[in-house]
Amino acid sequence: MWKRTRAEAKHASSECKRILKRRGYLVPESATKELQMYMQGVETALKGSEHDKLREALVGLDERMTKHLSFARKSAIREYAESIGVAVGIAIFLRAFVVEAFQIPSGSMIPTLQVGDHIFVAKFSYGVTVPFTDKKLVDFGLPERGDVVVFKYPGDPSIDYIKRVVGLPGDTVEVRMDQIFINGKAMPRENVPGGCGAEEEGRVFSSCELWSETLGTKVHDTMFYGEGDSFGPRKVPEGTVFVMGDNRDNSNDSRVWGQVPLGFIKGRALIVWWSRGPVKQDGLQGWFDAIRWKRLFTRIH
Repeated sequence: MWKRTRAEAKHASSECKRILKRRGYLVPESATKELQMYMQGVETALKGSEHDKLREALVGLDERMTKHLSFARKSAIREYAESIGVAVGIAIFLRAFVVEAFQIPSGSMIPTLQVGDHIFVAKFSYGVTVPFTDKKLVDFGLPERGDVVVFKYPGDPSIDYIKRVVGLPGDTVEVRMDQIFINGKAMPRENVPGGCGAEEEGRVFSSCELWSETLGTKVHDTMFYGEGDSFGPRKVPEGTVFVMGDNRDNSNDSRVWGQVPLGFIKGRALIVWWSRGPVKQDGLQGWFDAIRWKRLFTRIH
């Protein structure tokens, strides 16, 4: 009770000072002196430890503020509305310019990203865009080869996709028996022994192959469980990038529907902040067991 009364007293005193400072010219001098006297009473009571005296001083100040400053005092509803409005405004600003949350809906990026991962995407990685448009206010440069990016799907811009950047504007991309070649040069990769151990919607790929691949400065794992595919060569037009999923034999990407315009890229994937796999039993315990604790707050490579 004492802490709550102290908080209310401090708030009332601060509000009275603020109103007098900003709109004191509208208050008669006699009323200003009366308010200052009661504010002093609250300040004195705050230095003591007697709850009754502090409550009495607070009630007195509140009554005088209602009498003399009611034209400028904020109602509780207005204060809550303003607080909520500020919070919503900050959230909209952060989502538009800084960071956005994204949930992984499919297994096309296994093993890097699992179905059920929730990630943060840096909206400012390649520039600042006008919200709800593709127009850039500030350009920070192109994506780097190997970046994991979220973008608007060229076939339906209302849908967001996530893939890895493989080819940059002007590159010639080719795949020979699952190995990527950029401008005729093979991208380094090494087989990772032990199988995949990746999971998609409860199905474990135990018979697939896992390869560690290097694209530019990025080293990441890729997964294959087919006979070995080939593609291209295909030149990447200016103003676009060529993207592929890390689950190479189960990814709908630039090999199917073409390149991604640079203006469609929303940002670079940063971290996995939450991850939960399929719930295998009913109840709270089943939901709790499905959380992938080791994936929480892991950086996306």
